[in-house]
Amino acid sequence: MAEKSRSEKLKRLVAVQRHLERIAENELADTTRQRAEVSDAMERVIGAISSADPVHAIFSMQYAQRYGRLTHRDQQLEGIQELIEMKVLQERTKAERLEEHMKDARELETRETDDNAVYDIIDQRFADITPASSKVQKP
Repeated sequence: MAEKSRSEKLKRLVAVQRHLERIAENELADTTRQRAEVSDAMERVIGAISSADPVHAIFSMQYAQRYGRLTHRDQQLEGIQELIEMKVLQERTKAERLEEHMKDARELETRETDDNAVYDIIDQRFADITPASSKVQKP
């Protein structure tokens, strides 16, 4: 099996890094969805607390405790969301750097291939100029 070039190896790393970036983005979307659900639940609890319905008045203490738990959960999710946002930025930055290195490596490989082609042409040119009689040695 032929050894892969540096640009091909970097291309594979870029693909892996982009996949890690997508995973982090999915985690961020999930956390954002969870925060939205907690926010909706908090609004419903506030609506129940402020309701004039006598049934809700009986459970006002439980509603207050529930609201406290939801507030705590929202704060936890906010911290998690900030960490995941930083992770997304880090993964994106890594992927962009790897992509730049891959492009540089590809450019160097192309340049090396072009240089080798020029050297081959020069070698062929000099091989054509050398007369056949110079290759024969006199005793």
